[in-house]
Amino acid sequence: MRVVIKVGTSLIFPGGQIDSNLLRAMVDQFDLSQNEYLIVTSGAVAAGMSDLGLHQRPSDVPCLQACAAVGQSKLMHTYERLFFGKKVVAQLLLSSDDFTSPVRYRNLQNALAELLSRGVVPIVNENDSVSVRELTGAFGDNDELSSLLATAVKADWLLLLTNVDGFLMPNGCKKPKLVRVVRKLTPALEAQCNGKSTLGRGGMISKLRAAKLASEAGVHVAIVNGRHPQGIVQAMERKIGTYFPPRQGRG
Repeated sequence: MRVVIKVGTSLIFPGGQIDSNLLRAMVDQFDLSQNEYLIVTSGAVAAGMSDLGLHQRPSDVPCLQACAAVGQSKLMHTYERLFFGKKVVAQLLLSSDDFTSPVRYRNLQNALAELLSRGVVPIVNENDSVSVRELTGAFGDNDELSSLLATAVKADWLLLLTNVDGFLMPNGCKKPKLVRVVRKLTPALEAQCNGKSTLGRGGMISKLRAAKLASEAGVHVAIVNGRHPQGIVQAMERKIGTYFPPRQGRG
């Protein structure tokens, strides 16, 4: 199987530093002998903020660019250590043009196909240090990027790892109720979402829309708690999280 894993900033930087233990536990769940994996990682800006001594996400774009440039290097060093002795990793920094230009899209697909054929694990992020449209929100966020990537490589699964158990619906004064399966994303469901992460740009509404995009392209999608010790395995077994079945065959 071909699996795209998206890891959010709230998981990678729960306390202002990279949570290497969580990322190691994530990688330990990978069946590297049987499956192909691509990781869409957030956290470059947060990592750069830490190294540059900033305690709040900057509002000016040049400072965000600087944070992304510093933090991306730190992120890749972390992933290289996590996969040392297991797999070679490759860095791909993408922008919206890579998905809207037919030539660049074909080049991207060719590069990814070659990397996967050689057993390499692509580590993908937005090119925030140069393509500032991502920083200012024109492209969306890494949830959207992960769905576009899953579609581009014809992935079997897209797993959106977050810090909650899945899509939780308000339930009056009671504990929010986990929605186990979403077959169609409606405006009413979207309206149940509010808030976003402090360091990242996403939120549950972003994940729902990414899940809709990927599932409509024939990808199995799950939103799952990335802190669950067997979150990746059990999400694909449909035991935990919120599952989005594919809406159609591959186009």
